[in-house]
Amino acid sequence: MNRRTLILSGAATLVLPALPALAAPLEYTPGLTKERLDAGETVFLDFKADWCGTCRAQERVLTELKKQNGAYEQNITFINVDWDTYGKSVMADRLKIPRRSTLVALKGNKEIGRVIADTSERGIKKLMDAALAAATSA
Repeated sequence: MNRRTLILSGAATLVLPALPALAAPLEYTPGLTKERLDAGETVFLDFKADWCGTCRAQERVLTELKKQNGAYEQNITFINVDWDTYGKSVMADRLKIPRRSTLVALKGNKEIGRVIADTSERGIKKLMDAALAAATSA
């Protein structure tokens, strides 16, 4: 190993741990949302399907917003809900989820807000900011 490679690899090991790692959202299973809400967490549900273009566009925005502000992932529990499996579930029915590409933020037994089929950064950020405010309020 030459000196330059050694120096660069050493520098990389110092820098990489400092980069925030994006935590993967939890995958929904029955009871998970209630469990997390009962624990006092703020929950952000993403009703999505892997074949849905709108869902993929929302995911890109969510990922970018999380990169820009680490407080989202530090304070909000993100849960992906597979539409094909749970779109007709009791939970989806109780929350009156009309379609895939629906994002819902919850705290306790209250809905903070929702976004339906909106892929704009402004709209999704507004919902995430509301969830963050709920998560960090006393």
